[in-house]
Amino acid sequence: MAGVTSLGVGSGLDLAGILKGLMQVEQQPLINLQRKEASYQARISALGSLKGALSALQSSASALLPGSGQTAAEKYTSFLATVADTNVATASAASGAVAGVYALEVTSLAQSHRLVSSPFASANDTIATGTLTIDFGTLVGGVYTPDSSRQLEITIDSSNNTLAGLRDAINAAKGGVTATIITGTAGARLVLTSDHSGTENVMQLSGLTGFDFDPQTATGSMSQDAAQGGRAAQNAALTLNGIAITSSTNTISGALDGVTLTLKATNAGNPTNITVKKDTTTALKANLNAFVKSLNEAVSTIANLGAYNPETKESGPLQGQAVIRTTQAQLRNLVFNTTAGGNTQFQRLADIGIAFSKEGQLVVDGAKLDRALENDYDAVLRLTTNIGEAFKNSLDSVVGTGGTINNLTDSVNRMIKDLDSQRTILNQRLASIEERYRKQFTALDTLVAGMKDTSNYLAQQLASLQSWSNR
Repeated sequence: MAGVTSLGVGSGLDLAGILKGLMQVEQQPLINLQRKEASYQARISALGSLKGALSALQSSASALLPGSGQTAAEKYTSFLATVADTNVATASAASGAVAGVYALEVTSLAQSHRLVSSPFASANDTIATGTLTIDFGTLVGGVYTPDSSRQLEITIDSSNNTLAGLRDAINAAKGGVTATIITGTAGARLVLTSDHSGTENVMQLSGLTGFDFDPQTATGSMSQDAAQGGRAAQNAALTLNGIAITSSTNTISGALDGVTLTLKATNAGNPTNITVKKDTTTALKANLNAFVKSLNEAVSTIANLGAYNPETKESGPLQGQAVIRTTQAQLRNLVFNTTAGGNTQFQRLADIGIAFSKEGQLVVDGAKLDRALENDYDAVLRLTTNIGEAFKNSLDSVVGTGGTINNLTDSVNRMIKDLDSQRTILNQRLASIEERYRKQFTALDTLVAGMKDTSNYLAQQLASLQSWSNR
């Protein structure tokens, strides 16, 4: 309605205000369309919330089912490994573990090879130039065998021939050894530490004056003497039930079926026990509790979306919609009518301690669930699997690609598209109506302005006549 303020200039009438009022009346159908679209958009958002809650429930139901090629018993069977003296070691168990008690005695821990140079006045002292060759290999029975695939060569020239330059060059090579400088009372010393522990990762140094080491004789200008800050490479040594085991690391896998040990200290002469227990209920109870939580969240979401508050007279965005009623009925039917099958007394969720409270929420009676697991574990397992299967399959008809919610959303989107078409037609009609009013008011403005001019002319003439008659 741009330019309406030009109306009424000639007549002095508020034609612009009259036109604005008339157009506000004419625009009422357009306003109704906007309100309708807002309600449709709210419905789409509500359907999205409903789908999200039900999809989460479907996922938690699917989590109750065993994986492909896996039985329900396998899914819910795990093992727990504990070490009596956790200062000596810790343990974890996985599939393949066997329940039992095992005596652990650790006589040595794995440690990495560490070499220390002779002292220098400072880290900036000049050293010889040349190529330092660092070999990594195995030292067994006093015989050293280098591994040619792990040889490291470090070039020292006039640009880096200081103790610090050698350190930086070794670290930049990233070849399995870490270099650092420790400055003590005697001066600065280069310390080389193998990145990996065990006698398979022993270092041999050659080629650079002042930095050589022969692991076979444990001699050279570099030292592994503990008194100098060095350390000989060492494997972990332990026994399990008296059976000797060695490892290049302190993490031991494969020695005891399904159990990984992490050694922390020695306990020679004072063995500690590793206890491996079979656990068939922890994961099962956790998954059931997660399922109940998801179901309660879905039930609450459904109730809120379909609610009506008589005090505020406010309705949920899906109040009165069939999808709310059918989904509520569907969930209750699944809870009450899914059974374990067979002759067990634990047929339904309520029989194992999972039932609706007065508030309409599922609650888990932990003590009753424990008794059911103890009395008939297989029945609880079957019921859990059947619940998972029933909810997963049934909810697919609601949240799946061709499910109820997607179909409803598509339908509402079509209605919004139809509103867009109606809006376009209405806008065109309103433009036409406004143009017609404008023409009519312009004509009226012109007519009234002409009449005012005539009135003014006649008034002037009468005034002239009156003036002439008075002479």
